Amino acid sequence: MGKFQLITKGLIKENPTFVLLLGMCPTLATTTSAINGMSMGLATLFVLVLSNMAISATAPYIPDKVRIPAYIVIIAAFVTILQFIMQAFTPDIYKTLGLFIPLIVVNCIVLGRAEAFANKNSVVDSACDGIGIGIGFTFALTLLGLVREILGAGSAFGFKFISGDGILVFVLAPGAFMALAYLIVLFKKVTAKKGE
Repeated sequence: MGKFQLITKGLIKENPTFVLLLGMCPTLATTTSAINGMSMGLATLFVLVLSNMAISATAPYIPDKVRIPAYIVIIAAFVTILQFIMQAFTPDIYKTLGLFIPLIVVNCIVLGRAEAFANKNSVVDSACDGIGIGIGFTFALTLLGLVREILGAGSAFGFKFISGDGILVFVLAPGAFMALAYLIVLFKKVTAKKGE
């Protein structure tokens, strides 16, 4: 599989949110706005790419008995670096995302890609896979956050364009489930037509 295909499969064929339905906890909890969704997606992208590369490079030297704990330690190191960077340069976003940044360590997308792809492939291929899956996740979270923000607050990326209040349910948890369900259906319809 070529490098370009490795990247594009994470956007459509193996989109972690719309196809594989992975990482639902941060997907539903952090997408109250487009900025929050995009920030969480980019944070996961950062960790995914670097941890995939590190795991690919170290996998041959890690005994099978401690493989998963070793992967978690590697992922936790990159999450800690990410936390320091966010606290230093984007403290407001870090406070908004709160607990979900440290939880990237056990995010099934990151750990799943380490186990399913990075430990069996080259460093470059693992980086491409991380980029593709990370961009797919960022796209999905940003889109879901944008839909919820438009319907719930009448704004997009913080810019209010509808006066008055939006539909409150879309800012709350039930709105996240409804918006995600409709986006999954729409995504499947659009990708099915392109596949014909």
